[in-house]
Amino acid sequence: MTISQKKHRIIFIDLIRAFAVLQMVQGHTINVVLAEEFRNLDFPFYAAWHFMRGTTAPIFLFTAGTVFTYLFRLVDKPFFQNPRLTKSVKRAGLLLVLGYLLRYPSWTIVDFSEVTKESWKIFLRVDILQLIGFGLFLLLALLYLSEKFFRNDYAIFGLTAIATFLVSPMINAINWINYFPEPVAAYFYSRTGSLFPVFPWVGYIISGALLGSYLAKNPLAFKSANFSIWLATIGSAFILSSVLGDMISNALNIPVINSAESTGLVFFRLGFVLVINALVSYIALKIDTIPKFIILVGRNTLLIYVVHLIILYGSAWNPGVDQLFASSFNGLESLFAALVMILLMTIMVLVINLIKMKNKPLVT
Repeated sequence: MTISQKKHRIIFIDLIRAFAVLQMVQGHTINVVLAEEFRNLDFPFYAAWHFMRGTTAPIFLFTAGTVFTYLFRLVDKPFFQNPRLTKSVKRAGLLLVLGYLLRYPSWTIVDFSEVTKESWKIFLRVDILQLIGFGLFLLLALLYLSEKFFRNDYAIFGLTAIATFLVSPMINAINWINYFPEPVAAYFYSRTGSLFPVFPWVGYIISGALLGSYLAKNPLAFKSANFSIWLATIGSAFILSSVLGDMISNALNIPVINSAESTGLVFFRLGFVLVINALVSYIALKIDTIPKFIILVGRNTLLIYVVHLIILYGSAWNPGVDQLFASSFNGLESLFAALVMILLMTIMVLVINLIKMKNKPLVT
């Protein structure tokens, strides 16, 4: 792969990663501080924000799968000889640990005498970090199976993603707490309070992995606008299938068990994610460089995610913004708060990068 090809690839990936994490930062911030009287879908600006907020997690998860698989498949070595294997296992484990630490139920390490049952339930919920950690372990298993038996990433990723989406309504209809302990059941459905159970959310990660594998195997893809056109076409097909499916369901009066996890909504969001990727990949064709802060933001998504959550929601060791200003700002104040949070996160990664550069040993 030439330097030029790598440059285009990095621009595309960094733009998507930065967009995803900054979308999540502003979405969480506004959701914490915006007063209830302004949360009205009749307001065009709120309706648009509410729609984009619903697509933020799919974009974030899809991007995680894309980047992970792209970097893993970029190394042309057998699975167990791939130097990224150890890094990937550590990364997945770190995400799981951080996900639970963010909801740690006690301010002391070992004393749980004052922890309530509700606090334990909150601690055991599966949030996006646990989901991504689980998803990365699953991707490693699929990568191994693909290499060992199928010799085709596209087939195993595509079939697994579609199967995950299609069975999700049935999986979510089962009361898993009757079969597994709560820490395990929390990964299967949302009735334990989990925000991101495996079904259907891990499907976005696996879908992103399919794109990541394609990018690693086709280094010249970004040289042509056809790549963007195909992404947009596939995305539009998913959106159209979602709309038609909903129309048929309504005509036949087919009940929806959980509208938030329905196959129609999942396909719509996946289609929207693909269209966004198409747009960004097309933009990447038109530019040779992007500002350094965008690159740094894209490469520090985990740090930004953890820090902004601690600031907004607090932890067992510190109060958060939601304890001080929850649902108390008007629209403009909420927008300003989101911009401030984005600015703080950007400054943080710039300062950390500056410190790293200063501490980097000189090569003589």
